[in-house]
Amino acid sequence: MSLREIIQVTCLSLLVSGSAVLLAMLAGLPAAVLLYLKKFPGKKLITALVNTGMGLPPVVVGLLVAVLFWRTGPLGFLGMMYTPVAMVIAQFIIALPLVVGLSLAAFEQVDPEVLLQARALGASGLQTVRVLFRESRLGQLAAIIAAFGGVISEVGAVMMVGGNLKGYTRVLTTAIVQETRMGNLRSAMYLALILLALSFLINLFLTSLQRKGASRWQGPSWK
Repeated sequence: MSLREIIQVTCLSLLVSGSAVLLAMLAGLPAAVLLYLKKFPGKKLITALVNTGMGLPPVVVGLLVAVLFWRTGPLGFLGMMYTPVAMVIAQFIIALPLVVGLSLAAFEQVDPEVLLQARALGASGLQTVRVLFRESRLGQLAAIIAAFGGVISEVGAVMMVGGNLKGYTRVLTTAIVQETRMGNLRSAMYLALILLALSFLINLFLTSLQRKGASRWQGPSWK
């Protein structure tokens, strides 16, 4: 592969996986708050589905998204099959249960007395949620790390819905598969090292934020 192609697949990998994790955070964190704070029928079932989704095989996700966006599928008219958008959707579905499940687990580690104290001192619902996030922020970062690591290294779903089209939907993982199939093991190794380096650097950054947050923890605040 040329240097231009390597840069292209690397940037697309970051764009697709970053977008998927961001969307999973925007949808998953509020969902985790509702599951933790609210009581409603079917809560246990939804929690069980979330926990099941955390181990959902990526190829199953790819199949479901492909069925939806295939030309004869219910959303085929959108023409999103074999596009980066379909890849983002597939990775979003993979990342969402991880964000919800791990965030919910982090919430459950918060001392209930902290929230009770906040309410007793007149904290509003929004302020109570703020306290909840503040007390569990290290767990939230762990959820982001796990979600990003899970999607950027995924190959089955993006291959199925993206098609591994050169210059359009080819990302690092699918490029590694392609180069290996062609017998270009050296190129595949270079791409694998880039993928490992990206994962390490991003996780190192998030872990440093996590440790910095732990060192600066000053107790609950709802003001």
